[in-house]
Amino acid sequence: MGENYKGMAFSLEERLQLGIHGLLPPCFLSQDVQVLRVLRNYERQKNDLDRYILLMGLQDRNEKLFYKLLTSDVERFMPIVYTPTVGLACQQYGLAFRRPRGLFITIHDRGHISTVIKSWPEDDIKAVVVTDGERILGLGDLGSYGMGIPVGKLALYTACGGVRPQECLPVMLDVGTDNEELLKDPLYIGLRHRRVRGKAYDDLVEEFMKAVTDRYGMTCLIQFEDFANANAFRLLNKYRSEYCTFNDDIQGTAAVAVAGLLATLRTTKNKLSDHTVLFQGAGEAAMGIADLIIMAMEKEGTSREVATKKIWMVDSKGLIVKGRSSLTHEKERFAHPHKEMKSLDEVVKEIKPTALIGVAAIGGAFTEQILKDMAVFNKQPIIFALSNPTSKAECTAEQCYRLTEGRGIFASGSPFNPVTLPDGRTLYPGQGNNSYVFPGVALGVVACGMKHISDDVFLTTAEIIAEQVSDEHLKEGRLYPPLQTIQEVSVKIAVKVSWFLTITDVFYRIFSKN
Repeated sequence: MGENYKGMAFSLEERLQLGIHGLLPPCFLSQDVQVLRVLRNYERQKNDLDRYILLMGLQDRNEKLFYKLLTSDVERFMPIVYTPTVGLACQQYGLAFRRPRGLFITIHDRGHISTVIKSWPEDDIKAVVVTDGERILGLGDLGSYGMGIPVGKLALYTACGGVRPQECLPVMLDVGTDNEELLKDPLYIGLRHRRVRGKAYDDLVEEFMKAVTDRYGMTCLIQFEDFANANAFRLLNKYRSEYCTFNDDIQGTAAVAVAGLLATLRTTKNKLSDHTVLFQGAGEAAMGIADLIIMAMEKEGTSREVATKKIWMVDSKGLIVKGRSSLTHEKERFAHPHKEMKSLDEVVKEIKPTALIGVAAIGGAFTEQILKDMAVFNKQPIIFALSNPTSKAECTAEQCYRLTEGRGIFASGSPFNPVTLPDGRTLYPGQGNNSYVFPGVALGVVACGMKHISDDVFLTTAEIIAEQVSDEHLKEGRLYPPLQTIQEVSVKIAVKVSWFLTITDVFYRIFSKN
């Protein structure tokens, strides 16, 4: 009853029709008054985890009021239902667990996943967010505790993109966990064995994709979320031309990062092709961002070969260079001729990048020396500390601004407070939040019933987000539009994506017939 329940906002006529007259106090309280009551309870909570539990409880019993509250101040509540608090909530999911939300499908359900999906009461699902819990934010393998991520993502589908909550389905594919602490945790809610891999895993995902589309149609959007690198790339490449699917960690993160870079160009007064980008990290986020940067550079007229040479990556073994042992296919594309180097500090001094992007979930990786060096090489160094949650950020906004003498152009994955500099200027750090991307893309895809999503959609999305950043925002240090405007941004993305996807689909059908 959650999505239809209005609490004391039910009129007398509605109470009589529903047979609940007498089950509620006689007073009629509007939703605005009920929001006030929730706010008072919210303010009494001592920490963000308690605030998360309060909001999830509200979502369970009065979904309309939950979304009324969420949309009343998106900037305030998003860090609770999404990053960074959702990461803490996933770590403590056994403690925070009140009532199951979403569908739990396990490796032992192989052979009858369609039956499990039939147990979901809604017949008209437009969007699914699925995880296997192996790489939750920068926190690693959280197994079934990772269900907090699809639940949080889909709450933003509704709050930011207007997709109806009853048309959204969060899914956990539980294949076990390699997290020893969870296997010993008496509160753990998932399978208590190590992760199943190989053919059995692939068969599970294959059967899941088919079962979802058999019940909900080929236009049902399936968003992959927080899969480990090897599976994320593999599954995206396997299914992107077969189903209506995208991977938010690869493509959503790419769009939001490139949006920030495109906005930055209005401050640096040059082209993206003029920049040298160094990534700390070479996983799915780095690869996704790098590929979209190359697409954007190609759009400026730079060849793919030249654009690729402007991108360097550092992984756990050091700088990715030609001839280095054990490079994956993805990493080989960004391996340039150069001597091997281990330390990020040394690499920064050697490569002298104009932009430094952190996506390796190593808190504090951008040291004082690195930030100072970036300010020596560049009049306006671009520093993106994109790892989530806040504890995994490569540096704080204050460190960036202070150590670059206020010249650094900063964005982060989790929110940071405004920073006042010694010269009296106050800068508002840009939050490169994927919620600028996936709700709008999802709304556009769902609205026009598309069957495939190309990478061009994410470059278009990045351009739209960057266009919403005013000159005034840039002066304040913002690289993204204010979160309060996120619904308007989502609608603009949805309109452009719908138009773009419809044209693409028409061409696809014409050429496939020929």
